[in-house]
Amino acid sequence: MEKQYKMIITDLDDTLLNSQKKISKIDLEAIFKAQENGVKFVLCSGRPTFAMKSLAKEVKADEYGSYIISFNGSIINDFKNNKNLFESSLEKEDLHLLYDFSKKYNTHILTYINDEIISETDSEYIDVEVDLTKMPHRKVKSFKEFVNQGAVKCMLLAEPSYLKEVEVELKKEYGDKYSIAISKPFFLEVTKLGIDKGVAVKKLANTLNIPIDEVIAVGDSFNDLPMLKASGFSIAVENANPEIKKQVDFITKSNDEGGMAYLIEKFIFNRD
Repeated sequence: MEKQYKMIITDLDDTLLNSQKKISKIDLEAIFKAQENGVKFVLCSGRPTFAMKSLAKEVKADEYGSYIISFNGSIINDFKNNKNLFESSLEKEDLHLLYDFSKKYNTHILTYINDEIISETDSEYIDVEVDLTKMPHRKVKSFKEFVNQGAVKCMLLAEPSYLKEVEVELKKEYGDKYSIAISKPFFLEVTKLGIDKGVAVKKLANTLNIPIDEVIAVGDSFNDLPMLKASGFSIAVENANPEIKKQVDFITKSNDEGGMAYLIEKFIFNRD
C-alpha cells in the first residue's frame, strides 16, 4: 500500500515560484487538487510574513485552513484566522552585535521592523530583497540608533563567494548563539538559536497531529536543509543547489517545469 502523505511544506523562491517569481498554472491546479483531497499545503520561507500573504491567498490557504511559516521558521501563522501560533525574535542587543560583525567584515546588514526593511546602506542585494518582498525600504543614518527593539530575523548581504567566507567566520564566532544559513547565495540569514525551518515543521506537524513521516518537504537551498531532514520525505527541485540534491529522497522537475505538480501527481495521487 502506498504511503498517504497528509502535508506538503514548500519553500517559495526558486522552488514553488518559477523564474518569473510566479506560481505556474499547472502547479496551482495541482495544489488545489491536493488540498481538495485533504492534504495541507504550507508555504515555508525565509521571507517576512507580510511578503507571503498574497501567495498564501493565491494557494487559498485561508479557504483550506492552512498555515504559513515565515522568517526561516521564526513565525508559524494560522493564515485563515490571522493568528501566530509561534513566534521567536532576536533581541535588540543581538541585532547590534550582528551589526558590529557586519561592519568588521564589510557586509551589508538589514532587518525588519513594522513591515519595513531597515538598513544603513543601499545595495543591489538589498534591492533583490525589496523586489522579492514588496516591502518598503527605510534607509537610516544609524542602524543601532534606529533599531531599538527586537526583530525576528536579520540578514548579512555580500557577493556570494565572499559571503561563504563570512558565513564560516560568523558560525565560528556565534554558531552557539544563533541559527545561521545561506538562502539565496548573497543572503546570509540569522535567527534565534534553535530556530529554523525544520524545527517549525515539527512544531506545526505536532500541532496538527500529523505524523512527521507523513510530511513531504520541498526545497532548493541551504536554509531548506533542516526541514528536508526533519520531514518524512524530502524533495529537491531539479534546479536546486547540487549539495542539496545529494541529501534528498527524490528530485522533481525544476521550478520552471511544473516540479510541484509533478511531485503531487506522483506522491499524493500515486501516478507516474
